[in-house]
Amino acid sequence: MSIAKYPTYKETELEWLEVIPSHWEVRRLKQFCDVFPSNVDKKSVEGETPVRLCNYTDVYYNDIVAESLKFMAATATEEQIGKFSLKAGDTIITKDSETADDIAIAAYVPQDLPGVICGYHLSMVRPKEAVNGAFVKRLFDSIYTKSLMAVSANGLTRVGLSQYAIDNVELPLPPKEEQASITVFLDRETTKIDALIAEQQRLIELLQEKRQAVISHAVTKGLNPDAPMKDSGVEWLGEVPEHWCIKKIKHLCISLEQGWSPQCENEPSEGEGPGVLKVGCVNGGLFRPSENKKLPTELAPVPQYSVKMGDLLVSRANTKELVGSVAVAAEDYPWLYICDKLYRITIKPKSSSSNYLALYLASREARGQIELGASGASPSMQNISQSVLLDMSIPVPQLDEQESIRNDITIQCDQIDQLTAKAMEAIRLFQERRSALISAAVIGQIDVRGLVEVGGGEQ
Repeated sequence: MSIAKYPTYKETELEWLEVIPSHWEVRRLKQFCDVFPSNVDKKSVEGETPVRLCNYTDVYYNDIVAESLKFMAATATEEQIGKFSLKAGDTIITKDSETADDIAIAAYVPQDLPGVICGYHLSMVRPKEAVNGAFVKRLFDSIYTKSLMAVSANGLTRVGLSQYAIDNVELPLPPKEEQASITVFLDRETTKIDALIAEQQRLIELLQEKRQAVISHAVTKGLNPDAPMKDSGVEWLGEVPEHWCIKKIKHLCISLEQGWSPQCENEPSEGEGPGVLKVGCVNGGLFRPSENKKLPTELAPVPQYSVKMGDLLVSRANTKELVGSVAVAAEDYPWLYICDKLYRITIKPKSSSSNYLALYLASREARGQIELGASGASPSMQNISQSVLLDMSIPVPQLDEQESIRNDITIQCDQIDQLTAKAMEAIRLFQERRSALISAAVIGQIDVRGLVEVGGGEQ
C-alpha cells in the first residue's frame, strides 16, 4: 500500500522526530491526558469494597480491556474506586516490569467498566476533552513511544517509569477530528494484518500436529507398514511391531539424577564462566545451552552435574504442557550444570540410545502418560516423579532400527520445521508491517485523511 504524505511539514525540537505536519503540535502527555499510577494491590482487605481488578496480565496480553475478561477479585477504598475505575477512552499501560521492553505496553478501554479498578504496576492514561482516547492508545503502540519509555525507565532487578517520566514525554498531536481518522484507518488495516497473522499461527499449529503425528507413529508402529503386529499388553500403546520388546524405562537406564539449585545471577553465562541450566533449556525437544544463569564467582561448581554429550535431560517441574519436555546434549558442555528441575538419564548403550528415548518421550502416547502422572497444586507448576518416569513402558526395537527410525523422523521433521520457520518469518514480517504502519500514522509520516470517513463508510 502506497500512502501519500502530508502537503507541508514543519520542524520540531525533538531529537527523535525532525518534522511533523504543519498543523500538528508537539505536546507533553500531561497537557492532553491525565495520568494516574495505581496503588491498588491484589489483596482483599476486610472493610473495603469488593471490586474486580484489572491487573498486569490483563493489559499485557490484550489490546482491549473489556467486560469479557476474567478480572481478579479484590477490594479497594472508596477513594481508590473513585480515582481508578475504568472509563471509556482510558488507556492502561504497564509502568514497571522486569525488562524495559515490557514497559508502557498499552490496552484500550472502549466502554465504561463499573466496578473494575486499575491495579498495581499499571497507570491509567485518561484523555482530556480535545483528545481521542483510541488515538492515545495508538501513540503508545508506536515504536517511537515505546523507545522513549524504555529509555526513561529506571531500576536494576525491576525497571519502572516515574510519574514525571510519563507526564513529560513529548509526543506529536494532530487535531481531534484527524486523530479519529487515524484510529479508524489503523483499526481497519491492523484488523487485516491480524487476520493474516492468525492464518500463519493456525498453519504453525497444524504443522506441529503433523510433526507430533510423524514422531508418534514412527516410535510406536515403526517404518514398515507391512510388519506383523502384536498386542503390546499396554492399553495406551495398542499394537506394536511383533519383533519389538516392551520394557520399562528403568530397565534401559544406568542412572537417573537431578541437579542442584544454587542462587544464580539473573543473566546467562555465555560461556565466560560456569552457568546453571534453566528448565526451559529442553523446551521444544532441542537442547539450548543459552538457557542458563551465571553461577556467582563465590560459589564453586559441582563437577558431577556438568553436561556431557549424550545426556538425556528431562524437565522435572514445569507447566502441564512443558513438564517432561526432553532434549539430548549433542556435545560436552563442561561449563554448564544441570539444575534441580532437570533429570539426567544415562542410558545403557546396548539397550537403547538417548536420541530414540527422547523421541519416544515426545510422542503423543508418552506425553499423555506424563501429563496424567504429573502432580502439583498449581497448573503453572506440575512435577513428574522419578518413579512415574522410570515405570513408563516403551516399545524397543533393535539399535539399528532405532537409528533408522531416528533418521526418518529427522528428515520428515526437518521439512516440517522449514515450513514452520517460513510461517514464523511471515508472522514477524506482518508484525513489523503492523508496527511500522501504526508508527508512521501517529507521527504524521503518512496522510490517511482521504482513506476513511469517520462515522460513515470508507471513501
